[in-house]
Formats: sequence, C-alpha cells, structure tokens
Amino acid sequence: MSPPVVLSVAGTDSGGAAGIAADLATFSHLGCHGACVVTAVTAQDTTRVHAVHRVPLDVVAAQVDAVVADLPVAVVKTGMLGGADVVDLVADRLGHLPLVVDPVLVATSGAELGDAAVVAAYRDVLLPVAALSTPNLAEARALAGRDGPPAELAARLADLGGAVVVTGGPQWQPGDQTAQCTDWLCLPGGRPEPLAHPGVATTHDHGTGCTYSSALAAALAQTRGHNPAPGPGSPHDPRSAGALVSACLRAADYVTSQLTTSSTWTLGRGRGPIAHTTDRSHR
Repeated sequence: MSPPVVLSVAGTDSGGAAGIAADLATFSHLGCHGACVVTAVTAQDTTRVHAVHRVPLDVVAAQVDAVVADLPVAVVKTGMLGGADVVDLVADRLGHLPLVVDPVLVATSGAELGDAAVVAAYRDVLLPVAALSTPNLAEARALAGRDGPPAELAARLADLGGAVVVTGGPQWQPGDQTAQCTDWLCLPGGRPEPLAHPGVATTHDHGTGCTYSSALAAALAQTRGHNPAPGPGSPHDPRSAGALVSACLRAADYVTSQLTTSSTWTLGRGRGPIAHTTDRSHR
C-alpha cells in the first residue's frame, strides 16, 4: 500500500537541522511520503541565520499547484512562510486540507523570520482554517498580541477557529539530570489541557519545533490514511479531539527520543541539530 503523503511548505536550512530538511526526514522516518514547497532559501548554521532569499510568490504557487495536482496530499505542514502573501496563498489554496501550522517567526538563534504583516496574516487567515497550530510560548505571545501564561494564550488563539498547542520548552538548567515539558492543547470552544512529557537535558536542539510539528503532521496523516474526505466524528478525521491529542503525544514522544540521541552529539559551534537519524523504529 502506498504511504500517506504529507506536504511541507517551508524554508530551507543549509545546516540540515530545521526547515524542509527536518520535515522530510521526519516524514520518511514515520512512514510517510514527503513532498515540499520551498518558500525561502536560508544560509543558516547552528549559530545563526546569515541570509534569507524569499522565493517569488508565483514560483511558490507553481510548486503548490504541481504537488496537489499530482499527489493525494493527506496533511499539509507549514513552517517558515516568509511573507504575508505566502500566508494568504497557503490559506487560499491549501486551506481545504488538514493544516498543521508551525508559525515560524523567530529562529533558534534569534533571527526574525516573520514581520508584523506575517503575524497579522497568520492571525487573520491561516490559524482560523488550521487543524492545529503549534506555536512556542514566544510565538503564541506574538500571535495573541499580549503576554500571559501558555494555557491562557492557547485558549485565546483557539478562539480564532483552529485547535492550538502551545509547546513548552524543557524546564531545565545546565547540571540538572532531568527535565520536564508541558504543552497546552486547546480545541475551539474547549478548555486548555496540559500534556506533560519528559524533557531532555540538552542544548543540541536546533530544529526541535520543526521536527515536532512534522511528527504531528505525520501522525495525523496516518490517522487519515487514504480516506479522501473523512467527516466530523469519523475515526479517520484528523481534526477530531482524539486524533489531535494522540498526535500531540506521539509527536512529543518522538522528539524526546530524537533529542536523547542528539544529546550525545558534538555537531556545530552553536545549538547542535536534533537527530534525524533512523537508528530505531518509531512507526
């Protein structure tokens, strides 16, 4: 049987830790076929983003059209979109598919990858049609336009129309032997629920957000399988509460395992990459 198809709409990372490199490796590792639409090319390593070249909008659109005309896309995962026009394009041409939106606004190194117009476009047109968005705390605060605890921000963003999981970084300091993470998931009209999972005491975590959202998208694609249009309440509906909770937990487990692997590495002069190797099975 053919694998589910997951489409990544994102930028590149020349260091191979984040962006489309992380997405495609994760999709493959978790039993999905990955397709891609490149929105930007970055000159990036573990220390910083050195340069960004945005792909022209018509070329982004051509990539989208080529993929969806030929492949049965089960789930779309977005990363760095780079401009409000690309956010609008994704909502318009891919909004009918289950969308996992990783609202990449700031790189691990601190480089800004989305301006105020991008934030507004996410809030106004993309988050409302997303099956699930996965902002970290800083991104959630930017999208909500206010400060606040993660549970409150998850609820506020879910009011826009799509489910939200505000991801939590490890509550860890160098020298600690263990770490703990708590993500907050909120469905539209629901209450935020904590999803706790073990953290990993490491700074080799470049690409963690991309890997988490990609693993989540792969889990939802496996839920949907080859059902072309599963309706609400269907066990194949990736937007159902059960599917979303399960996908979040599976993605967190996968990331924990990959961080455990990369914690022993010595790659790069900055925040080293999360592992995308296939030395163990997670299917």
